[in-house]
Amino acid sequence: MKTKILFIITKSNFGGAQKYVYDIATNLPVEKFDVTVAVGGSGILIQKLTDAHIRTIPISSLVRDIKTKNDLSAFFELWALFRKERPDIVHLNSAKAGGVGALAGRLAGIPQIIFTAHGWAFNESRPYTQRTMIKFFSWITVILAHTTIAVSDAVKNNTQKWPWVSKKIIVVKNGVREPDFYSKQEAHTKLFAYTNTMLPSSAFIVGTIAELHKNKGLSYAIEAFAEITPLDPNLFYFILGGGEEKERLDALVKLHKLEGRVFLLGFVDEAARFLSAFHAFLLPSLTEGLPLVVLEAGLARLPIIATNVGGLPEIIKHNETGLLVPSCDPRAIAESLKNLQKNTLLREQLGQKIRARIEGEFPFKNTLTQTISLYKKI
Repeated sequence: MKTKILFIITKSNFGGAQKYVYDIATNLPVEKFDVTVAVGGSGILIQKLTDAHIRTIPISSLVRDIKTKNDLSAFFELWALFRKERPDIVHLNSAKAGGVGALAGRLAGIPQIIFTAHGWAFNESRPYTQRTMIKFFSWITVILAHTTIAVSDAVKNNTQKWPWVSKKIIVVKNGVREPDFYSKQEAHTKLFAYTNTMLPSSAFIVGTIAELHKNKGLSYAIEAFAEITPLDPNLFYFILGGGEEKERLDALVKLHKLEGRVFLLGFVDEAARFLSAFHAFLLPSLTEGLPLVVLEAGLARLPIIATNVGGLPEIIKHNETGLLVPSCDPRAIAESLKNLQKNTLLREQLGQKIRARIEGEFPFKNTLTQTISLYKKI
């Protein structure tokens, strides 16, 4: 008999957590697992899962923000779903799905509740009281779940002082499959078509793929480009991704007169395929778990500049497999960009070493194998 797994995730865009769910759900052996994904919103994740012949169930009340009425509705909606579907395993992803889903799962008598912590919302820039409340409910989520997967050592280390949970949290690091990268020429052609522009052959193109959220620190990247682009006509920056910060970041680009130098393309499907268009990759996040996009950029042999937060130092060793900078520091980003731009040999060395590291330490097959082993413990 097949093991029945029900994945739950709050948002249906296609960020890192959604890609994690998609990759695992679509790669489980069909002869052993019956997979369904319940998801909030109506984003592209639903279409991608449908195209992959994975059944999806909408959860209308499941939203990211804390809203008591919606949270209560989501709890009862999930409880009723669990009672109807009777899955052997509920695999929860994201803080909101984790909190309401773990409680609903316990009350519905689900045999195995797994929560994947992709990062902790209490690490975000929020008021102290709100962070304290979120940390408390995160602890409750881990208590209620039978097993919590931390996607990096850093994510697990954030829970070291929590009572009664040390044996319930295991690290299964994110892994990645190599994207079907466009050729450099094709990537340039498609990228330039998005912006209706054509860059000179001497252009040094920096790229970021990220949801436009405050956690990604993109305003600091734009400030860094505002500092160095007036002195360098060959430097260009492309940000691929949509989100709530789009309007504010557009305004920042205009404020610094960076039109034609910094491009916010919005959501781009299969954005990782465009990595071959870049000379360097930048991720200026304020907080992270272990971002898949950095692993993909490494497989594209790109030199990477990333902030020294969360699980990023577990991927990047400074000056060996990439460059680490402090968060919230445009000047440090600018200096690292100038260093990469002028040093072709450094770029090549960093690109080769990061690819070798990711191939050896972060293959998707490891993540899948370890996750399946957890599923077999029911």
